[in-house]
Amino acid sequence: MSSTTQVPSSPAAGRDVPDGAWPWPCCPTGCRKTSVSLCLPFVETYGDGGLGLLGDPTRRAIFEILARRPSSVGELAERLPVSRPAVSQHLRVLKDGGLVVSHAEGTRRVYRLNPEGVAGLRAWLDGVWNDALTAFQKAAEAAPDDPEEEVP
Repeated sequence: MSSTTQVPSSPAAGRDVPDGAWPWPCCPTGCRKTSVSLCLPFVETYGDGGLGLLGDPTRRAIFEILARRPSSVGELAERLPVSRPAVSQHLRVLKDGGLVVSHAEGTRRVYRLNPEGVAGLRAWLDGVWNDALTAFQKAAEAAPDDPEEEVP
């Protein structure tokens, strides 16, 4: 017969689980996990400053409309080939990503671009552009002055 332990702070709280099942062996701190993916360290692979949020064409269109003027969900839905719930979902993604903020006006919410989020996106783009220009300058300086001197 296998022994069990009460798990106090996990999704299995108050239930008996087999000894050795908690904590997961992949977690050196001894924290309690509910899935393997939680054992993986967070690695920010694309420090894109919010650019990934604009990968969807509808979100990009919403962003462009909001760059012109603040709008409500209804106003955005009138200008786009998607439903109000779809616009709301895209706005939630943009808001969670820091590119959009909202405020209440009566019974509706009006959305506008978040200047701080847009500044972060701009700073990231400026950094990418500066890196590209620096690499180009180095390549141009390292290239031979006479094209006939190039080695095939």
